[in-house]
Amino acid sequence: MAKAPKPGLVKTRLTRSLPVPAVTALYRCLLADTVALARSLSDVEVAIMCPGGDIDELTLLAGNAVRVVAQKGEGLAAGLTSVFAHFVAGQGRVIAFNSDSPHLPPSVLKNAFRLLTAHDVVVGPTHDGGYYLVGAKAVHPTLFENDGMGTGNALEGLLARARSLDLSTGFTDPFYDVDVDNDLIRLADDLRAAPAKAPQTAAWFAEWDHAVAELRTGTEGL
Repeated sequence: MAKAPKPGLVKTRLTRSLPVPAVTALYRCLLADTVALARSLSDVEVAIMCPGGDIDELTLLAGNAVRVVAQKGEGLAAGLTSVFAHFVAGQGRVIAFNSDSPHLPPSVLKNAFRLLTAHDVVVGPTHDGGYYLVGAKAVHPTLFENDGMGTGNALEGLLARARSLDLSTGFTDPFYDVDVDNDLIRLADDLRAAPAKAPQTAAWFAEWDHAVAELRTGTEGL
């Protein structure tokens, strides 16, 4: 799941503390490293699902690495519904996850596919009440209705709808996504320890080290 890295339209909560060009460059790096993570899995088809207006830019960025597919409808809920409507028939088990997750261990994605052999739905919770990953092996058109992604009750809403549809749910390990300053600082620490995990994002941190250090000082003072 991705958007084109357009200034002022990606990772907007980070622009409160960092210049828009820096945040746009960060998103571009996160996306590149997340695609590389997905492509590191064997026997998995990787594609980018995006808003229709972003398809040309993302196709140019992706080159021949992955297929880029335009979602039907507007918003993230429509995008998630489009993922399963488009791919389930051909692939059987489909995992959708966000474009800013280069820090995920490949084992998390592999486990998500394994969990789908025994469950109808698999979910990867985030620490803030949302989810970074959702998978299914059939199309459930109402699963993402009134999704509330980006809010603290997105996971709760998803699980409630899964229960109402009588779907069994498996869970991958909880992880953080990169939305606010503390998330960015945590990712900086993770990549300082293992920069090869997400080399383009690690290079971004090296370039913007001073700005991230100021973020760290600011959050420690809260």
